[in-house]
Amino acid sequence: MSLPEPNSSSAALVTGASSGIGSEIAKQLAARGFTLVLAARREDRLVALADELSAEHGVRVETIAADLGKPTPRGRISGQIEELNLQVEILINNAGFATGGEPFHEADPEREIEQVRVDVEAVVALTSAFLPAMVKRGRGAILNVASTAGMQPIPYSAGYSAAKAYVLTFSEAIHQEVRGHGVTVTALAPGPVDTDFWQIAGWETATGRSFERSVPGALISPQQAARAGVEGLERGERVVVPGLPIRAAMTAWRYVPNAFRLPALARFMRPGIED
Repeated sequence: MSLPEPNSSSAALVTGASSGIGSEIAKQLAARGFTLVLAARREDRLVALADELSAEHGVRVETIAADLGKPTPRGRISGQIEELNLQVEILINNAGFATGGEPFHEADPEREIEQVRVDVEAVVALTSAFLPAMVKRGRGAILNVASTAGMQPIPYSAGYSAAKAYVLTFSEAIHQEVRGHGVTVTALAPGPVDTDFWQIAGWETATGRSFERSVPGALISPQQAARAGVEGLERGERVVVPGLPIRAAMTAWRYVPNAFRLPALARFMRPGIED
């Protein structure tokens, strides 16, 4: 399995492309010659990235400023791409954010619901919008950015770990469904990545550091995460966990019963709380 060949009428849609892993995935695809449609809320950053990629790689790059957590602007994306005379053959569902650092009963309900809308609902909606045509054409690729947080329930990150668990399960199931149709679906599940993602979330762990800097030897760059995701998509992999240390840790961790994992995770994620 490989990515569809670039052509003048097809495009790769990258959500959450204004920074971090999303912008790095856009760079990876531009270097391969793909026309891009970049979607995110921050239009100024999208335009700057589009100009950079067009100048460096000579590819067409379009931008769509949209809040993917809102059904109306999200629902317009398919039509906006059609108006550009493009069809989506590669979909990168990267947009997302995290809540966390507090027990769910103390969390902001609206922020928790918004997290589900962006991290889960948008993935389902955009996959539903573009996957049927990929199957009909017999070519296409979808990369859904999940997280190792979705590989176990995480106290004090109940909503985020559950959202990413959904993305993982959703991606793996559809990966199997579309085998033999010329389409691949891959979940990218990084551990800690050196972006502003966790600073925005405001997490501090028992180490007193922000979350992504609290797991020794596990931190990777957004470039590493993006490269692993795109290369895994090219190979038709089901799940990609970039970085040997975190991949080895998650493989071992899966054999620890939740009766032991959950108290350990609770102590790590929220020090000073009695179990």
